[in-house]
Amino acid sequence: MKKLNRENIGLSDRLPIKIVQFGEGNFLRAFVEFAFQKLNQDANFNAGIAVVQPIDKGLVNMINDQDGLYTLFMKGIKKGEEIQEKELITNIVKAIDPYASFNEFLALAKEEELAFIISNTTEAGIEYIASDKPTMQPPVSFPAKLTVLLHERFKHFNGDKSKGLTIIPCELINYNSDTLKEIILKYCADWSLEVDFTLWLLNHCTFHNTLVDRIVPGYPKDQIEEYNSQLDYSDNLIVSAETFFLWVIEGDDKLKAKLPFEKTNLDVKIVADMQPYRTRKVRILNGAHTAMVPFSILYGNETVKETVDNPFTGAFVNKAVFDEINETLNMDKDELISFSDEVLDRFRNPFIKHLLSSIALNSISKFKVRVLPSLVEYVAIHNKLPIHLTFAFACLIRFYKGTWQNQTLPINDSDDIVSTFSEIWKSDDYYKIATLVLQNKSFWDEDLTSIKSLQDALAIALSEIELNGIEQGFINYAKKLK
Repeated sequence: MKKLNRENIGLSDRLPIKIVQFGEGNFLRAFVEFAFQKLNQDANFNAGIAVVQPIDKGLVNMINDQDGLYTLFMKGIKKGEEIQEKELITNIVKAIDPYASFNEFLALAKEEELAFIISNTTEAGIEYIASDKPTMQPPVSFPAKLTVLLHERFKHFNGDKSKGLTIIPCELINYNSDTLKEIILKYCADWSLEVDFTLWLLNHCTFHNTLVDRIVPGYPKDQIEEYNSQLDYSDNLIVSAETFFLWVIEGDDKLKAKLPFEKTNLDVKIVADMQPYRTRKVRILNGAHTAMVPFSILYGNETVKETVDNPFTGAFVNKAVFDEINETLNMDKDELISFSDEVLDRFRNPFIKHLLSSIALNSISKFKVRVLPSLVEYVAIHNKLPIHLTFAFACLIRFYKGTWQNQTLPINDSDDIVSTFSEIWKSDDYYKIATLVLQNKSFWDEDLTSIKSLQDALAIALSEIELNGIEQGFINYAKKLK
């Protein structure tokens, strides 16, 4: 098969560099490059991307070897129907390793049409490293590298107001752009950079918090022959992703004009406040995941897909989402229903094998952030406990006993949490067990025994689980709570 490069597939046009992207991993290539390619196709955006490798080792050489080209395969379920699509991504102009070619990295600051900075350097990437200096080639942290690049642009264009950049980080931390901006300003102070540069940053560059959502398994090594059979060229950078796509960006009408995503069919929301969308994702998508794990493992399922396909466990998850979690969210109900339907379609995706054991990591802290707020707010709104979320809570407690039906459970948590539960489960009094768990402020940051009837409900559920198993136990528990 012919090698994948621009000559072999007849691509000669070179797009102007309008975007500098820090990060070259699977997610960015399946998400950001795909999004800007759609803008190029549907809105004549005409934007090329220069990719910067943020750490010392990466994929830059492989990307350049294929002239920035690679194939994106997207597979998923939408309203019960399987969808399979593929797209040759063509908008990467060059990839740069600043550790090997620092001057080439700095030269990006001088690109006339440069308008955007995009990044995904992992959650740990937006960090302040006090030892970073402007004379390092390059500094260690991503924010320090970006500060150097921005300062070079400011100097090269003599502080031209029109050369400010739009900065859109995609790291999975809340307030990602606010955090990045704060660190950049700290470097400005540490390095005694010109006041005029700081003012240029504040007045002529814009920073935008984001929420990104797409599952990207990456290079499909276990099915690579199947993927290769669909191509007439050799591609070493194939990336696979689900079909679902959501990008929420905080911004105003000026940003909407800069990024005319309304001309595409992509779900890109440019909004004044992204927090409701983040809450929606954390409560529905992540919350459903976390609530189902102990419950479904104890039932006997192994994957997320098995959970939602099973008549009993699927109905349980459905009611937990639509009847309980959604009831606590102050958003348009039709939008919540649509999003929830999409989430369940994603859970059913036959192309992604999502093991429940793999998402059991740190289940206590996840439950605190993702599920507990829905339970607490449901009680505040309805003055009664949500039946399914409360039973899921009981399953979580039972899960941390460590064994079930003579099998070891896949607990993956810190030693102190595991040892605390080991002490708690020395008792066989379910009310006492529930009380000890709820009172533990190191788990929840508060004493949950203040929630009316929660101790009693958990004690009933724990007893029923032990005596009758998950399905019959839930049926009996639900009758007693009504």
